[in-house]
Amino acid sequence: MKKTVIFGALTVAGLAAGAAGAATLDDVKARGKLNCGVTTGLAGFAAPNANGEWEGFDVAVCRAVAAAVLNDKNAVEFVPTTGKTRFTALASGEIDFLARNTTWTFSRDTDLKFDFIGVNYYDGQGFMVPKALGVSSAKDLDGATVCIQTGTTTELNLADFFRKNNISYEPVPVETNAEGQQQYLAGACDTYTTDASGLAATRATFENPDEHVLLPEIISKEPLGPLVRHGDNDWGDITRWVLNALIAAEELGITSANIEEMAGNTNNPEVARLLGTEGTLGEMIGLDAEWAKRAIMAEGNYGEIFAKNIGEETPIGLARGLNAQWTDGGLLYAPPFR
Repeated sequence: MKKTVIFGALTVAGLAAGAAGAATLDDVKARGKLNCGVTTGLAGFAAPNANGEWEGFDVAVCRAVAAAVLNDKNAVEFVPTTGKTRFTALASGEIDFLARNTTWTFSRDTDLKFDFIGVNYYDGQGFMVPKALGVSSAKDLDGATVCIQTGTTTELNLADFFRKNNISYEPVPVETNAEGQQQYLAGACDTYTTDASGLAATRATFENPDEHVLLPEIISKEPLGPLVRHGDNDWGDITRWVLNALIAAEELGITSANIEEMAGNTNNPEVARLLGTEGTLGEMIGLDAEWAKRAIMAEGNYGEIFAKNIGEETPIGLARGLNAQWTDGGLLYAPPFR
């Protein structure tokens, strides 16, 4: 087992080293589209709508990058990936950018040779159970069968939690969220565990969501964020500052509705620099002056993206919580645009 894991890590790292030799920005421009890795389907985060168009919280970040680089938020090829295939797809160059509810960890950042460009959702692992099970705490799950996606941090977190609390469980491995949902609803497992945001998104799609509850325990830190390959710092800078632009825009009061007005009439120097009416920030990353303006116009600022896809007024119903701006008691904080 250990040999398999080590070989897999070496394989991904080797692929990443090779793929990073090329300038990703040049490849994207020559191709005329961004290849963006997303989940196979998670309501609110990344899923095709009734017309087959991808939409969601993570999808919006892909579109913002495409708008900044290609001047077209729709110039994106969405590549569905599973917990197992996502890293190989990025390392091999099949995708340019991975925006797929992926946890930033030490080994993924260093051993697998990836660069996380930031955190776009602060999360934690939870448990969902049917109300009929009569369980009010994860510590009551001794002997339970647990649906869990393979190739994820949730596997290790689950083992740690049960070991720490001296209770046992039987894993029911699944490849995708869709399979996990199917198995859970079919009664193949007593509980489904993944990131709490994913559980809320999954429950929102149920015919009778009120018959299922999320247990109170959050058993891990799951800083979720997009990532790129090691070795292409220029591409990493572009994607990192696109995400920062979305976060900063909310703090600065720039929205998709007022951005034109603010670009033409502001006395705030940082707004002027961000929107390209002052300074040379675009030139520093190999883009034109309005790269950030286009990124924000694509799907809105961070707050608009959150509210539209997963916020309290959506079926997902997530509160901002830790994902509020630092000025509102959250953890979101974009470095200065100067």
